[in-house]
Amino acid sequence: MQRRLAAWTRFEMEPVKGSRFVATLGPIDSEEEAQARLAEVQAEWPGASHHCWAWRLADGRSRSSDAGEPGGSAGRPILARIEGKEIEGAMVIVSRWFGGTKLGVGGLVRAYGGCAGEAIDAAKIVEIERTVRVVVEFDYPDTGAVQAALAALKLETAEAAYGQQVRIAVDVPQPDTLLARLAEATAGRARRLG
Repeated sequence: MQRRLAAWTRFEMEPVKGSRFVATLGPIDSEEEAQARLAEVQAEWPGASHHCWAWRLADGRSRSSDAGEPGGSAGRPILARIEGKEIEGAMVIVSRWFGGTKLGVGGLVRAYGGCAGEAIDAAKIVEIERTVRVVVEFDYPDTGAVQAALAALKLETAEAAYGQQVRIAVDVPQPDTLLARLAEATAGRARRLG
């Protein structure tokens, strides 16, 4: 199972020595989506002193940024909270408005990490089943048998291409079950690619 944030939400923690911290967090599926979300928050709040962030994708890739704060004082503590809650496919952006008092590196670590942690604790987390994309190729006469096998497993085609043969992609939690069903339904004529 994969733990994900259910939706995009906001959380504002109590001010720290006059500085305001607001977390914007939610699910993402790609680095491009993360960049777009960050751009949206930056455009919404251009007056914030910093927009520090971290994200972790379902494939395990992650990134973080201190966005001008001292190295390791913001992005890494935010990412540590995402990882600590075992959440995948998530981004947390913590925007700070400087309140006039320097917090020091330790204070920044506590503030950014604390804001991210409290925001995640307040957010709704859902568990979804992991899937693997399976690409299968078969002849046109086997189309009905393949569709019946997919229906029996309550699966839907994610992509389809029609050339000399039919090629479909299916997101499935257990590829072996699908492949066995397709082999049976088509007398072994449907084959997995890649």
